Amino acid sequence: MKKAVYFLFTKSIGLYLNALSFVFPEKATQLAYALFSEPRDGKLEKDKLPEILKETEKESYQYQGNHFQTYTWKGNENIVLLVHGWESNASRWEKLIAHLKKSGSTIIALDAPGHGLSGGKEFNIPQYASFIDVLVQKFHPQYLIGHSLGGKTCLYYQATYQNNSIEKMVVLGSPSDFKIILDNYIHLLSLNAKISKGMENYYLHHFNLKIEQFTGKLFASKIKAKGLIAHDIEDDIVLFEEAKKIAGAWQDSVFIETKGLGHSLHDDELYQKVYQFLFE
Repeated sequence: MKKAVYFLFTKSIGLYLNALSFVFPEKATQLAYALFSEPRDGKLEKDKLPEILKETEKESYQYQGNHFQTYTWKGNENIVLLVHGWESNASRWEKLIAHLKKSGSTIIALDAPGHGLSGGKEFNIPQYASFIDVLVQKFHPQYLIGHSLGGKTCLYYQATYQNNSIEKMVVLGSPSDFKIILDNYIHLLSLNAKISKGMENYYLHHFNLKIEQFTGKLFASKIKAKGLIAHDIEDDIVLFEEAKKIAGAWQDSVFIETKGLGHSLHDDELYQKVYQFLFE
């Protein structure tokens, strides 16, 4: 019953946007983009933080009219920066942090735009990467770890900013081709070609990005830092083939294939391998 209601709901939205596109095409594109880029989960409340975040040193940063939240587990001069994915927040790293703490490193996690305690209603990778750069410029982390779209953001960040302080990167369950994500959204709502083309033009004009070139594979080919890529063959959110594209293009990287972990990839054995890659 729920699936039927969801199906009717999404198709109704698509029908409305398609009709609107013939009268007000720009408005239809803006609404389609807003629906596509606004997370519906992952927000946090200051007075109801998960326990793992309560024990941290918290700081909010202002950047280009936006604010984003960070959480720090203080340690030594080795710094690890954690970048979560879509409809999540910094608390998703709880199980990995237990392993990273063994190194004595300082660990910093941030909330993405529109997630956790960060401001805004829109998530986009270029903005997320600009938040990462604020932290990289201030703290000079040696290690960068991202999950899902956070992993894609890490790839975009290092390919675009080419920061020399980043020695090693870990990318978990990351998509490669943004066009696949966009096409899935267009298919879900049954949006017409006018809106589809309008959204591609939106990314070109607002972010100077051509959809077909906005790929983790292309970003990885430009990265000189050492990389570890992990992906589950049963991931039903991001196809396993996406990881193979990234691994094939990243010259100095190792690829770990898992089974039965799904998209989250929470697993002590995998996290021990991440630890070894970073610190041993």
